[in-house]
Amino acid sequence: MNWSTPVITICLLIASNVFMSFAWYGHLRYRAMPLLAVIVISWGIAFFEYTLQVPANRIGYGYFSAAELKAIQEIISLSVFALFSTWYLGESLRWNHFVGFTLIVLAAFVIFKKW
Repeated sequence: MNWSTPVITICLLIASNVFMSFAWYGHLRYRAMPLLAVIVISWGIAFFEYTLQVPANRIGYGYFSAAELKAIQEIISLSVFALFSTWYLGESLRWNHFVGFTLIVLAAFVIFKKW
């Protein structure tokens, strides 16, 4: 078993999701900033997300199926977003968020299980 492929894939996906969270939601702290400026800045940040996301999928595909890569992406995305929204945006997560996230993890189990 080649552990480097899943480790590299997951690390790149985590890093890309940090950039994604800032690109998609970071501007919410700066509501007074003009929308066009926010869009341009977000696109600039998203460039770095894509420079990590695309290689992650390239490297991981074959070891993981496309459906498995998407499931990993969603779980990482929600995990990073949960941290981002509490740390950066100062929002709190409620019980229903945790239940919803748990159901998504359960969905990933169903995807990865060899039936």
